[in-house]
Amino acid sequence: MIFLETDEKVNHPSHYMAPGGMETIDVISAFTADLQGLIAFDIGNAIKYICRFNKKNGTEDLRKAIWYLNDAINNYVDKEN
Repeated sequence: MIFLETDEKVNHPSHYMAPGGMETIDVISAFTADLQGLIAFDIGNAIKYICRFNKKNGTEDLRKAIWYLNDAINNYVDKEN
């Protein structure tokens, strides 16, 4: 059985929508397309929290973005060495 969700809070939440209609998921897809694994995950989450901070959790989301960026840096440095 296929369930089609019509709730905008699930499919197109306003806190992930930029003026003009661009969605965070499209930005994440574009900027992580050439990444893999944990680096892609970390960068995608950092982008997500940066994009929504002003509409959802403010400073908390910015701190989460920093956490994911630090994790990406640590994992990228490990990969480079």
